Amino acid sequence: MTLAVIYSRGRSGIEAPLVTVEVHVANGLPAMNIVGLPETAVKESKDRVRGAILNSRFEFPAQRITVNLAPADLPKEGGRFDLAIALGILAASGQIPNTNLDQYECVGELSLGGELRPINGVLPIAIEARKNHRKLILPKENVAEAALVKDIELIPSVHLLEICAHLAGRQLIQYEYSEIVQPSSDLEIDFADVHGQYHVKRAFEVAAAGAHNLLMLGPPGTGKSMLAVRLPTILPQLTERQAQETAAIASISDQGLNVANWLKPPYRAPHHTASAPALVGGGSNPKPGEISLAHNGTLFLDELPEFDRKVLEVLREPLETGHITISRAARQVDFPARFQLIAAMNPCPCGYLGDASGRCHCTSEQVIRYRARVSGPLLDRIDMHLDVPRISHEVLRKGSPQGEETSASIRARVVAARNRALARSGKANSALTAKEVKQLCLLTEQGHQLLEQAMEKFGLSHRAYHRILKLARTIADLAESENIEVSHLSEAIGYRKLDRRS
Repeated sequence: MTLAVIYSRGRSGIEAPLVTVEVHVANGLPAMNIVGLPETAVKESKDRVRGAILNSRFEFPAQRITVNLAPADLPKEGGRFDLAIALGILAASGQIPNTNLDQYECVGELSLGGELRPINGVLPIAIEARKNHRKLILPKENVAEAALVKDIELIPSVHLLEICAHLAGRQLIQYEYSEIVQPSSDLEIDFADVHGQYHVKRAFEVAAAGAHNLLMLGPPGTGKSMLAVRLPTILPQLTERQAQETAAIASISDQGLNVANWLKPPYRAPHHTASAPALVGGGSNPKPGEISLAHNGTLFLDELPEFDRKVLEVLREPLETGHITISRAARQVDFPARFQLIAAMNPCPCGYLGDASGRCHCTSEQVIRYRARVSGPLLDRIDMHLDVPRISHEVLRKGSPQGEETSASIRARVVAARNRALARSGKANSALTAKEVKQLCLLTEQGHQLLEQAMEKFGLSHRAYHRILKLARTIADLAESENIEVSHLSEAIGYRKLDRRS
């Protein structure tokens, strides 16, 4: 038989579309052509495949070889198709059996010696292979990532010869599944490290329980970054579905996936010099940016006004929709981006406005210009705004007389409150729709009057109205209350004080 068909997988966003590798060996002058919109790395695979086949002691056909990567309109990139092309050539030339190849999907880059090298994006490939009830042949270095997908038969290998022996039935490759590694419970950082700032710790507890966005404003050195980096220590673990979504994004990125921490919510803290494509994703073949890498986790933006204004404005749509669509002339890619935004900024250019030291000499015009770097529409999408003042030397030295509360005790309350929200609506309170807010965030007549007074007095938007209700629902959940009381609503309104430019 001179025709062989091998199944592989390409990449489009976080999806892994099926690519059918058709190899035809025919009489004619020796040549090898790859068609089907291959990019440069795919075109170069002909040389890698030739070397791998010859150095594995197989014969490379001295005939006309045509390799078709279907569908033809899907761009093909990287070295992931090397293994499929090599197996197709060997099957089409009769050197390995051509039967039962439709039961497998294979990915992997080949070295000139025939060794398999790892590739990016294995997790989405494994998910799709399981859906299609096919076995997955892949490099051994990628097997830990693929094993996160349950109920799939994996065939990991380090060399082309092993795979050929398996397909020929001479020496089957057996893979023993091991338990998925759970994240370590030993915390190197803890909220107990932060002395004082009790109202800020309370705000972080509320933010964690409802996945609410939060903005801190205060002088340098008051612990804003120290608090933000400790937020992951009080967040609930990801569900398996959330973990797979987040891991699939990390898998296709350049950073790769850390399997040991796959159930931990991601934490991303890009520098303020980051460009818009670095933040939201981009490129000719679009890759995920920081907001997608923070999906189901936290995105911390320190020194918020120092980010380019155009960069910050691209956050507005993802904060509302939970995804980002990157459009290019030839294609459009959608990445999930439901992240919790934690931001920090100084109150003025010098940073010491309102500080007891009295060191600030900024004019009111300078302060207004500095704060205007962050637009009103972006601030309106942040649920909680709070001041982080400087603490006294005595509190810094001694801490609380009762001792500082640990992350473990705070996390227990956060998990309990989040579970109440999940049991009620199946999602965190920050993700409630307008219809769900109307059904689940009911107020008493006194509560309605209080909220309406706040709307009038502080000029809050309709978006802020809904966000205050979601925040009050989270505070009620932390208090183990079925109803939203006036005290819960008052606390939620208090977290919008930066809207008042006080």
